[in-house]
Amino acid sequence: MSQLESAELEEIFLEYEVLTAQVDKLFQDVQAKYPEEVACSKTCSDCCHALFDLSLVEAMAINRAFHEKFGFGAERSKILERANDADRTLTRLKYHYFKDVQSGMSDEEVMAKAAHEKVRCPLLGDDNLCMLYEHRPLTCRIYGVPTAINGKGHVCGKCRFDKGGKYPTLQLDRIQDRLAAMSHKIAKVLGSKYKELHHVYVPVSMALINKYDETYLGLKTEQKPKKKMKSPLE
Repeated sequence: MSQLESAELEEIFLEYEVLTAQVDKLFQDVQAKYPEEVACSKTCSDCCHALFDLSLVEAMAINRAFHEKFGFGAERSKILERANDADRTLTRLKYHYFKDVQSGMSDEEVMAKAAHEKVRCPLLGDDNLCMLYEHRPLTCRIYGVPTAINGKGHVCGKCRFDKGGKYPTLQLDRIQDRLAAMSHKIAKVLGSKYKELHHVYVPVSMALINKYDETYLGLKTEQKPKKKMKSPLE
């Protein structure tokens, strides 16, 4: 059994699935209590154009799900083509944000600017439905209900929550902390030579494109002893 197939690694992905179920339950509770305010509908794809990155555990989980569902064929190729297009767009945007910071713009100003950018998710199908819905990231699962990070609240602009109103709020800091802890455990279980592996965050597009193999993850592979060359005189 390879390091990428260990029972310990599977336990971490099971822990991630438990977290997604908990987040889904929180969303459903808020939606049940405030059905008029939560404006999410089947074909609403506002969250499918938002800019956000995935932790290592989420990126690997969605990569696994993608390969299981789209092993080969035209549909897979089309998604990867869209992922490449999206990733090029995101790379350009991040370069501009980097230049903004260099010119003196604060992190908060850059984040506010990024919040207005829209890039279509490569998993959003032509019918405006997610092609990997059951395995969508946590950001997609909580979009539409009040959230808070670093003490600042946020809600989807299409929803009808009153500004300043008191509503149940999902604390993103806690969710991100749990994802970070899982990502750290992955790096530790794998014995990666990259000390900062668990700090690497990527967008959905890159999570689909990446090959989370021994090389990418920095796994130590046993080197076969080199065969001794025979002398032509032997």
